[in-house]
Amino acid sequence: MSFDERIVKLNEVQRGWVNAFRMASIQNKLAELDGWLRNRLRYCIWHHWKNPERKRKNLIRLGIEQGQAYAWSRSRMGGWAIAQSPILGTTITVERLEKRGYVSLLEIYMKIGLPSIKGNGSLSFPTI
Repeated sequence: MSFDERIVKLNEVQRGWVNAFRMASIQNKLAELDGWLRNRLRYCIWHHWKNPERKRKNLIRLGIEQGQAYAWSRSRMGGWAIAQSPILGTTITVERLEKRGYVSLLEIYMKIGLPSIKGNGSLSFPTI
């Protein structure tokens, strides 16, 4: 699955999940889950780069100096540990993920909002 396909599918699932639980007060849980999802996306990117030389070149392209890129590309740490490390957190930022199409759960939750009560007593649900 390509990264763009993964983002599209993730955004669909996120919208559905937030719609299902929009009546609850879940802002803190959504913020935690957003952090985990961003780390998972960083892991998927790191894993997709596969070999150390490609990892090194991509880290240099993202602004890491050559010596540090070499060291991190050949690290014996697992992919999940690398995804949570400062090296990917500072290179594959939230802004870069958003450029690729990632929408945070909290942002979706704020767009949807809570239902409002109309004058006739019925609930009106905003849609996105």
